[in-house]
Amino acid sequence: MNRIRFKSQKQGGGLARLFSALAVMAAFFLPLQTQAAIDTVTGPNFTLTAGEGYASFADGGRMYSWGYSVAGTPMQLPGPTLEVTEGDVVTITLNNNLPAAAGNVSIVFPGQQVSSTGGVKGALTAEAPIGGSVTYTFTARKPGTYEYHSGTHSDLQVEMGLYGALIVRPASIAGGIPTNPVLKKTYAGCAYDHPDTCYDREYLFLLSEMDRNVHELVAQQVANGAKSINIGTGEIKANYFMINGRSGPDTLGAPGRELLPNQPYNIVPRMHPGEKLLLRIVGAGQHMHPFHTHGNNARLLARDGNLLVNDNNKLDGPDLFTFPATPGGTMDALFRWTGKDLGWDMYGHTAADNVPCNDTDGDGYNDDPAGEPGEYCADHNKAIPVQLPDLNVMAFGGFYGGSPYLGNLGSLPPGEGGLNPNAGFAYMWHSHAERELTNYNVYPGGMLTMLIIEAPSTIISPTRP
Repeated sequence: MNRIRFKSQKQGGGLARLFSALAVMAAFFLPLQTQAAIDTVTGPNFTLTAGEGYASFADGGRMYSWGYSVAGTPMQLPGPTLEVTEGDVVTITLNNNLPAAAGNVSIVFPGQQVSSTGGVKGALTAEAPIGGSVTYTFTARKPGTYEYHSGTHSDLQVEMGLYGALIVRPASIAGGIPTNPVLKKTYAGCAYDHPDTCYDREYLFLLSEMDRNVHELVAQQVANGAKSINIGTGEIKANYFMINGRSGPDTLGAPGRELLPNQPYNIVPRMHPGEKLLLRIVGAGQHMHPFHTHGNNARLLARDGNLLVNDNNKLDGPDLFTFPATPGGTMDALFRWTGKDLGWDMYGHTAADNVPCNDTDGDGYNDDPAGEPGEYCADHNKAIPVQLPDLNVMAFGGFYGGSPYLGNLGSLPPGEGGLNPNAGFAYMWHSHAERELTNYNVYPGGMLTMLIIEAPSTIISPTRP
């Protein structure tokens, strides 16, 4: 377990206290390894099963649920994130393994022109009867982020968990994938066939909710052998709020945890200063959720797979700090954090360190290979404008294993587990509706996670530097 070893020990002792509150939540739950990209199932051919299982929540709640899964695997919430390429002819065969009382089930794909074979006729699309199947086919004509969900008794089946995300990647990028101008490295990919939609890392934020009373009522009727499910006509009042099928702080747990066998996806966005992070936001439930990117605005790129550009093919989406995720709607946005205009050196440099920050191309950021990648030069060598007691003088709670700086790592004292072991900054990303930050009215929880900004020398993923 490590902490930052300051270049200036005089500054470092007390300043570690300043940002401890920001990182405490992430420190307790952040796994040693987290996903640095979206966990997907690649196509273009898929076989899914609609089945039953249980969703667990951080307050100890456990709810009977339905969900899609890859054939032969347990039901999952949300369904598998499907990945295809623009131009693919996509086929999805759906098998119905729900209890008899659930009746038929289906999938609709907003934004796609779908044909079907097999199954039985339904109100919106062909449906798979109990024990039966249906196959859907469409051509992925446009890149973007899309939702899929049940088109059968959607008021019930979407509430029970029958939804997921579809990602269509562009077939090509005109002119090739460009270089990140701040970090001078090639982007990992692009969301659309447009050079200004390229990113270093991408994450899925699938937002949904559940009403415990509905799930308990459905579980009782299934257990009692009801011929069909009847939840009445009353208002659905959600009391669990989720990102990628988990409520906070389980969102910060490792993907595929044994304690959450039906909720395999976590969400811990991580990045280095200067990188561009692509958010794929999906409103998968029946309520609108205002999702807030703490720490900076993000540039809206597209809605429902439609790139927002003007007549000159320039990006025309607004900069937002809260994204209204509407039911069935999707948004793509780009987030960047550089520490610009903090007013102090985010790496803790002083003039005595003799570390350069030379802006040779006029964009405001370091271009000197001997300096720090992504550093905003106007704040170079500036001290943080706060003076706090040294840890040897005042301490409370567990040791904070980091600091407000992105410096080198060293060892904590023996016996100390430490917090924020990888150093860096932490910002809560969450719903801006206060009620949605609870698990059955217990705070904190619900629709929240932490953005972790780590030093450029930190390896975030074995496959992505």
